[in-house]
This record gives sequence, C-alpha cells and structure tokens, in this order.
Amino acid sequence: MTEPLVLIVEDELPMRRVLSVALRSHGYAVLEAETGDQALLTLRTHTPDVMILDLGLPDVDGVDLAIAVRKQQRIPIIILSARGEEHHQVRALDAGADDYVTKPFRQGELMARLRAALRRNAPRPERREINIGGLRIDLVQRRTFVCDKEVSLTPTEFKFLEIMAHDPGRVVTHEHLLREIWGASHVEDVQYLRVYVKQLRRKIEDDSARPKRIVTALGVGYRLRDPEWSEDDAEN
Repeated sequence: MTEPLVLIVEDELPMRRVLSVALRSHGYAVLEAETGDQALLTLRTHTPDVMILDLGLPDVDGVDLAIAVRKQQRIPIIILSARGEEHHQVRALDAGADDYVTKPFRQGELMARLRAALRRNAPRPERREINIGGLRIDLVQRRTFVCDKEVSLTPTEFKFLEIMAHDPGRVVTHEHLLREIWGASHVEDVQYLRVYVKQLRRKIEDDSARPKRIVTALGVGYRLRDPEWSEDDAEN
C-alpha cells in the first residue's frame, strides 16, 4: 500500500522536524511548508492525504489558509496550535478544519486523530445505515436502535444524531448543528442544543449522567463516539 502523504505547514523548524520524524516512524510520507504561500504552491503539484496546519504562520493566518485550501481540495485539515482558547478552536472548525489539537501534544493522540481523519475521508459507497458501537441508525427508514432495541426519536433528535453520526469522533460545532437543524437565524441559540442533547442522552446512553456516546467538547460542540474507544482513540 502507498504511504499516506501528510503535508506539515509549520514555520518553526524544530517542530517540523519533530513532526516529520514522528510521522515517518508511523509509516507516513511527509511534505513540509513553512509559510502559507509554500503550502499553496505545494498543493498545486501534490495531493496530500491530510494536512497538519499551525495557525501562527509568518505570512498568513492559519484559518485564512484553511479557507483557501478548502476552495481547492477536500483533504482533511488538522490544526496543531498553541492557541488553546475556545474562540480559536471554534473559528478554525467553522472555517473547515476537521480537528484541532493543542500544543504541547501527545504523539499518540495526534496519530489517533490522523488515523480518524484518513478513515473519514476514505471513499465509501452511499450509506443506508450507520453503526457505531451498538448504535445503529437506519438512514432510509429513519429508525434508531441501541443494542438492537429500537428507541423512539423525534424528527429533530434524529436530525441531530444523523449529523453527528456522519463524522464519528469529530467535533461538530454548536454553530454548525444549529444552522443545519434550525437555520442560520438560530446559530446563537446554544440552549436549544443542550435541551436536545439531554433528551438524546436519556434515550441512547447507558447512564445519561455519565455519557459515553455523545461527549461534550467544552464550549465548542459535541462528538459522537463508540463507548469502547480508548482515550487515545477517542477520535477514531
């Protein structure tokens, strides 16, 4: 099999070297760019399988670069940044980034995020149902089962779960969920989500007070995950 190709966009040489060595040791091929312009030039001649992007580039804001890349290619973009504040994460995810990892980072966590991003981006036939750790969603008949037992969901609850299920493990932002379910005029109504998440957890979690399927990304959004995933593979 061909090695997955990763484009590292990072202006600090020591960090690029650390990332490059780690990626190659895990079986990835690597391209490097230290500026946004170099990254765009690289994308004209190469099609990487995933991009790791720092936000603090010398010539362009990383979020603006993510937007530019999205106009050209649908490759997964993982933000790797020292900016850990919530508003930076929300802005990057809304701009089209697929995931956000803060520095300093654990190598195992980053590799798990890479594997998840590559799986999500792999070609796949149109799905009639989605299965995630005992949760089965019938997209044709719009029915939901937990451990083969059907649970009754309202149309809004099903829509929420369907959006989350198409990208298991990935953070789906409050704004994206609100826009998709209720429309652009409700993107500030985060309380709507809290109500429906609470109801959904009662229906699909073993213990709604300790949720393992619908997990909160504090201040950002939610992830839908398999309860059996380990911490490092929580994004898988």
